[in-house]
Amino acid sequence: MRRNIFSAFKILFFLAIGIFFIWIFLRKLTLDQKHEIWDSFINANYLWLLVSIILGILSHVIRALRWNSLLEPMGYKPKLKNTFSAVMIGYLANTALPRLGEVTRCGVLNKYEKIPMGKSFGTVMVERSLDLVVFAGLFFINLMIFYDKLGLYFREKVFNPMSERFQFENGAIFFLLIPALVFLSMAVLLLVYRRKIQHLTLYLKIKELLIGFWHGLWAVTKIRKPFTFIFHSLMIWFLYYLMIYVCFFTMPQTSHLGPDAALSLLMFGSIGIIVVQGGIGIYPAIIAETLLLYNIPTTYGYALGWLGWTAQTLMIVITGLVSLVLLPVINKTKIHAKT
Repeated sequence: MRRNIFSAFKILFFLAIGIFFIWIFLRKLTLDQKHEIWDSFINANYLWLLVSIILGILSHVIRALRWNSLLEPMGYKPKLKNTFSAVMIGYLANTALPRLGEVTRCGVLNKYEKIPMGKSFGTVMVERSLDLVVFAGLFFINLMIFYDKLGLYFREKVFNPMSERFQFENGAIFFLLIPALVFLSMAVLLLVYRRKIQHLTLYLKIKELLIGFWHGLWAVTKIRKPFTFIFHSLMIWFLYYLMIYVCFFTMPQTSHLGPDAALSLLMFGSIGIIVVQGGIGIYPAIIAETLLLYNIPTTYGYALGWLGWTAQTLMIVITGLVSLVLLPVINKTKIHAKT
């Protein structure tokens, strides 16, 4: 009972954060601006949103292929339909609770492919780490190429306010130093009290996760086709990029935007999705704020953000639910066929 109450509280908490960001943005708009946003929704070219959804599904298919290549060195060869379904069900779970999707997708493979949770979860952790590396690389490339716009904006809107708030001249060092000290302190405490806590359930779970992560790292070194693996990792983000770029053509006010704007939206929009679960509320606001750099009025930028967010969220919910329903049917049919 307590667990269900806690889960419901977490869902309501993240939903409340999203509603809070929506309220902050909407309260600044006039009635005419709200009508402009609504008209943008009504008159949007939804064919391009459909193209964006198809690109999103393709990116998840490639993610499933990449996951298979990580599991193969461990001696597992799951069916693509099962890994793809697991990925989509995982994303569906993530819309409800943060980080639940990683456990859920591993649970799906454990049920239908008999792959141990610890090993599959280790590969998922490696996947997330690789995505973070690619994201960081693209972010700094984007910042360097378009420094005249993004560098000034980032310094004035993010870096300087944070530095002033903490009254610290070098804010970057401050924000890097604190997490490092916390991590170092935890590592020291773990080493000192290791014998006293090694029987605890939490300690055993953390140990299992670290072992699984090590198996995942080992699998990367044993991949049979490393260049294909790298290609898949880059292609996932390229498709994310195209998903945003084609959304420009849904509205005449944004149809003239170029590839540079799409890359900026991908980078800053991804931060919004990381900060708030699913990006609800904050993602459209970030899109609107970023498009101001490209002389797009706030109302149209906000409308574009909501169009893109709604399309991709519906894609995850619908595809995830379909996978959830069809997965047992498909695998049951396979078992009968073998019999």
